[in-house]
Amino acid sequence: MDTTNIAEMSGNIATIGYGLATLGPGIGIGILVGKTAESTARQPEVSATLFRNMILGIAFVEVLALLGIVAGLILT
Repeated sequence: MDTTNIAEMSGNIATIGYGLATLGPGIGIGILVGKTAESTARQPEVSATLFRNMILGIAFVEVLALLGIVAGLILT
């Protein structure tokens, strides 16, 4: 029985890691912004505080994405 490769994978396997490193924070930022919008709709008087906390949370989540990409570049 002759086994042949139907599809050949080329490139670096780290590209899958880059995609996964941005997938989680992307979902996290979406949830964070959605919940902030929902909270602002419920209590508009605290929108300034919620916005400040949202920006801080987005910064922390975005650092995770950057760490994942940098770690992938360093380890390859």
